[in-house]
Amino acid sequence: MFLSTAFLALASMLGSAQAATYRRTDSVQGTQFNDWFDYQNIRDPTNGRVNYVDRNTAISQNLTFAGGDTFILRADSTRVVQANQAGRDSVRIRSKKTFSTHVAVFDVRHMPQGCGTWPAIWETLEAGWPNGGEVDILEGVNDVGPNAATLHTTPGCTMPAHAAQGMTGSWKQMDCNWLVNGNAGCGAYMRERRSYGPAFNQNGGGVYALERAPNYMKVWFWPRGVAPPRDIGTANVNPDTWGAPEVYFPDTQCNLREKFAANHIIINLTLCGDWAGAVYPGTCPSNCVNHVNTNPGAFREAYFDFKSINIYQL
Repeated sequence: MFLSTAFLALASMLGSAQAATYRRTDSVQGTQFNDWFDYQNIRDPTNGRVNYVDRNTAISQNLTFAGGDTFILRADSTRVVQANQAGRDSVRIRSKKTFSTHVAVFDVRHMPQGCGTWPAIWETLEAGWPNGGEVDILEGVNDVGPNAATLHTTPGCTMPAHAAQGMTGSWKQMDCNWLVNGNAGCGAYMRERRSYGPAFNQNGGGVYALERAPNYMKVWFWPRGVAPPRDIGTANVNPDTWGAPEVYFPDTQCNLREKFAANHIIINLTLCGDWAGAVYPGTCPSNCVNHVNTNPGAFREAYFDFKSINIYQL
């Protein structure tokens, strides 16, 4: 029997809308961040002008601070970096647990901003990358918004045109293969301009959410002042009641079960590197590396302030 492309697209979208209630398994606030995450004292895989420090160094240098409902993660903003040093001290943390089917909700008050910054909240396996896939929930560079949510995979994963009908964002490209387009992945810009950078911070932040189901992924954003769904922060959530996501990744032309493994959650702040350095704008001072090395005060706003992370699973 012949089925039209439009019918198949509609069937896929309706199939992804079957009700699913997720139960909260992890709630992370304040000092819990230091136990829930490992500090990754590693060379930056994206060749940033940063030196990722260990937990003790981060705490002693006040690059991280945890207390009450606050967790701060920042780059150093006090010293000049010498040319023979690895880079400006910064922090990269990775969840001790891995997650497959789940919902992850991040309540963020402030994100790193400034020329040369490249902040990210993302999920990947790391070992064997790009095997295991990568989903970027929050990512951008040099204060250029809005936020883009993106998948990076091995070859054989693209997003279909009909996916645009199920989201409010707009595609920038649709081939997720890391070997094409300079590993830009398949990503879409969020409609909400306050989803990234100075506009996000001036508005007091907001809430990001990822739903990773076996046959799709969805990413939402609610700016501060716009109430997120009532079930967020409670014991159970049903994303099917949350309305259209900013970005929708269906499995119509991508076997998500095959392309994605159980992944860690990673939060990091790098500077310059393969993306922020490559597109460092002429409106910013000097060149990216010199700016990072010689202008510590320019990074006073280069910090994350998290209120909470909540993880829900079936």
